[in-house]
Amino acid sequence: MLNTARPPTAKPKSNNSNSTTKHRMAKLSIFLFTISATALFFYLSEIQSLRLRSPPSSWFSDLIRTDSSSSSAAVTTGDQEVQQADDEEHRLIVDSMTEKLRQSVTFLPLKDLRYSPVPLEGHTWFMSSLFDFQDEDGGVQYQEFPFAAEPGKGNSLGRLLCLKGRDTHDGSWNYYALAWKEALPVNATLMKGLTFVSYNHYDYGNIWHGLSSLVPFVAWHRAHRCGDSSFPDRWVLYHWGELRLGMGLWLQTLTEAIFGGGGPPRVEGFEGVGEDQPVCFEKVVVTRHNEGGMSRERRIETYDLMRCKARVHCNVSLGRRPTDDQGVSVIGMTLFLRTGARSFRNESAVIRVFREECGKVDGCRIQVAYSNNLTFCEQVKLMSSTDILVSPHGAQLTNMFLMDKNSSVMEFFPKGWLKVAGVGQFVYHWIASWSGMNHRGAWRDPDGNNCPFPEDDRRCMSVFKDGTIGVNETHFSQWAQSVLGEMKARKLEDAKMTANGNNFEHVPKTCHCG
Repeated sequence: MLNTARPPTAKPKSNNSNSTTKHRMAKLSIFLFTISATALFFYLSEIQSLRLRSPPSSWFSDLIRTDSSSSSAAVTTGDQEVQQADDEEHRLIVDSMTEKLRQSVTFLPLKDLRYSPVPLEGHTWFMSSLFDFQDEDGGVQYQEFPFAAEPGKGNSLGRLLCLKGRDTHDGSWNYYALAWKEALPVNATLMKGLTFVSYNHYDYGNIWHGLSSLVPFVAWHRAHRCGDSSFPDRWVLYHWGELRLGMGLWLQTLTEAIFGGGGPPRVEGFEGVGEDQPVCFEKVVVTRHNEGGMSRERRIETYDLMRCKARVHCNVSLGRRPTDDQGVSVIGMTLFLRTGARSFRNESAVIRVFREECGKVDGCRIQVAYSNNLTFCEQVKLMSSTDILVSPHGAQLTNMFLMDKNSSVMEFFPKGWLKVAGVGQFVYHWIASWSGMNHRGAWRDPDGNNCPFPEDDRRCMSVFKDGTIGVNETHFSQWAQSVLGEMKARKLEDAKMTANGNNFEHVPKTCHCG
């Protein structure tokens, strides 16, 4: 049994050979315990069924019940005494076995250090001994506890998930285990209702990172048709196995918009629970891979639900957009700007170029906004009136999913990102595809701060990351003309379809779930 008590002295440094041996022993312990516990579970079930089984009715039992002689009374009394003795024996056996199960619950570290170098390469170091499953093809990957032993339905055997520890700096000092409800660990607290447990490789403050952790829970909620039993009572948030105690305001408001609850989501901090005291959950859903494994179709359906719920929450109309005199929807172009890192060095020149190009297109309306001074609902309203989003690379681009589907995105980068920023620089290409938008390319500034190392050296990212973005008026003008032309053509086609009696809508009038 793994000893999880925190030592009084400083934490020892990890040793690779000792760590390997400990994990092998832990795996062997889990294997042997699972076999014995499973056999014990079925044994206890049989005992319980024997206790509840009524004796068969017969002419002899009828005769005993109708016989008032002293001998019959003696037989009845004797049977009762035997039955009471059997019941007491069975009770003692059940109590003994239950206590053994309770004492033998084995806790493992949430963060499996064997996988620490490669947490994003297929396996996860979070609750590594357990497996995910999917309800539908291309659906979200998740774990659910308790769950019966069904093929492809996890390996909980009907047990509950229990957690222990609330370390916010080292996930290997937080633990998990499985236990039957009738034999919870000693001193365990049982939390009723549905709990969402999130593992995020990043954090819950940045709106893109936070959104990516929310998506799988919305997908699970949608797959269960948004039924009453799919609304969480609480959230437990982990980053690298470390407990996190809150969400950023943007993510908090979006979560409230989707799941309701009459206020911000309850993020569990285990206040009032001892550091070594286990907490078990009546029902829990765990996600560890964010959107990983979901098909584009399922992601689009999930983003559709989030967009709709956000608009309803913020009292934004779900109907058609404003039109001009010819019945053609107006084109909303929004410059969503930043201050500081990745802002435009000559902001006024950029605004002038796009304003001039928008002015050349009938029905085009331009807006200029800043991401750092808008509330969540102000951002929802802004995006709902935007067809073309013009913005530097940054978290504010996450809001693109709040636009109508088939809207366009134009993205801008400082110097140097292409060579050293890694695949993360393409994240807004991905979210555009997943949410049904059209990413119309990116402009990368060839000029900017110089790096003392070769420009493909990863150390240059510290120089380029917070750089600013210049302007190429000729390129920006031609690019804007192209994107505006495509959007105008689509608006005209939509108007034509509507005039011909086709019920064409980019935005549903109700939020479809399941």
